[in-house]
Amino acid sequence: MNTDGIKTCVILQPGYLPWLGFFEQMHRADDFVFLDDVQYDKHSWRNRNRIKGPDGPQWLTVPVLVSGQGKPAIRDVQIDPTQPRWAEKHLHAIHQYYHACLHFNWLFPELEAILNQPRTSIADLDIDLIKMLCEKLGLQRRLHRSSDLNVPPGRCERLIEICRRLDARHYYSGAAAKSYIDPALFSQAGIKVEFQDYKHPEYPQRYGDFVSHLSVIDLMFNCGPESLTILTGSRA
Repeated sequence: MNTDGIKTCVILQPGYLPWLGFFEQMHRADDFVFLDDVQYDKHSWRNRNRIKGPDGPQWLTVPVLVSGQGKPAIRDVQIDPTQPRWAEKHLHAIHQYYHACLHFNWLFPELEAILNQPRTSIADLDIDLIKMLCEKLGLQRRLHRSSDLNVPPGRCERLIEICRRLDARHYYSGAAAKSYIDPALFSQAGIKVEFQDYKHPEYPQRYGDFVSHLSVIDLMFNCGPESLTILTGSRA
């Protein structure tokens, strides 16, 4: 989040209980956009993430319907109704691995409440969870969905147009986007691009040696209200 009067925009696909770097980008943003109208990638983080158990990282995966659906947008992907016990299994694993953490009761009730609500859309589930996690972290940003902005297609072009719509002159991008983002195009539109160079912090963690790049809930169960300070490196 800039303090020089220049608005920063971050645009990311919604994810299931995202990692720390996702929230570091949110922290740097004035306006945060959930990119929900691009093609769903079934090998991505839209419906899964990892937590830590005594045997190391464990996957939590939300079953979704993508087979035979063509190339659906993220907003159109449905949670598989034939596997209704997935949320119960996720909550059981989370309770099993984290119930002894100091800050378990600080987070688990809100997490449980959302996961126990019937959902059909993976995007809606992801976004509702992220909003709750932001509230617990103390993050208040202006949130948007790209599907509500009605921007034209095109990789860089649509990102530039979103920034224009939100009057942002600074675009804070994930490092993986270096492969397709052309900063010169943004510069021509009067927008500066900055790529994230995230230094993943270590923090107190159960079950042996530290493991990075887990879901943010691992940090939050272990560190509670200090989590935002830890994941941002005490950035003001």
